[in-house]
Amino acid sequence: MPATPPPAPPLDRAPPRPFLWLGGFLAFTLLWDLSGLDMAVMRAVGSPQGFALRHDWLLERVLHDGLHKTMVAAFVLLCGWALWPRAHLPRRERIAVLALAVLSLLAVNLVKYNSLTSCPWELEAFGRNARWVSHWAWGQADGGTGRCFPGGHASSGFAFLALCLPWLLPPEGVQRRRVVGLRWLAAALGVGLLSGVVQTLRGAHFPSHTMWTLLICASVSLTGWQFVRSHPGTAAARARRSE
Repeated sequence: MPATPPPAPPLDRAPPRPFLWLGGFLAFTLLWDLSGLDMAVMRAVGSPQGFALRHDWLLERVLHDGLHKTMVAAFVLLCGWALWPRAHLPRRERIAVLALAVLSLLAVNLVKYNSLTSCPWELEAFGRNARWVSHWAWGQADGGTGRCFPGGHASSGFAFLALCLPWLLPPEGVQRRRVVGLRWLAAALGVGLLSGVVQTLRGAHFPSHTMWTLLICASVSLTGWQFVRSHPGTAAARARRSE
């Protein structure tokens, strides 16, 4: 008599499908772009005289400048963690996390450097000279300084999305505590979203700028990590240990 196959795992333990979530968020962001809500949000926080909160002490000095310096320090710590000789995670995975964080930052800044989209606080609707041009009109200048799409400061948080992946998507056969990954995920999303909201309130970025920054960072991190998982190193067998 043939052996009975093992029962399928319960549905609530099914592996996560991050690319489905990413695709869903991409669809939401595209719909947001089509809706015209970007300008509606900016008109709610700004006026023809500009943005009253642009130089607000809490937003500018603490949640913009201060948070940026904090994330620079966090990145230095990430570098140290990746190179530390003894840690819970294999060095190959730690180096991969660091590399994906760097690639996320580079990808956002590459798009930003080549973008002609200006910041909301430069637009005619808010007392300046630039006209509104969709960021989809690539290569079309709006009369402003440009290089404001996507959101740069939000990437300082979203670049750390890669840090959650060793726990949420560990290598085949490796068991780790998902709660650790969920905490890192919440931290990266929280810092990135906070930075994006601050910049929107100050008039520096449309909400969609933050959404696209998240999409870029998440796409780089997930794609790169899937490559790492599908190409295990020679030390992968020795990494079959729990945290």
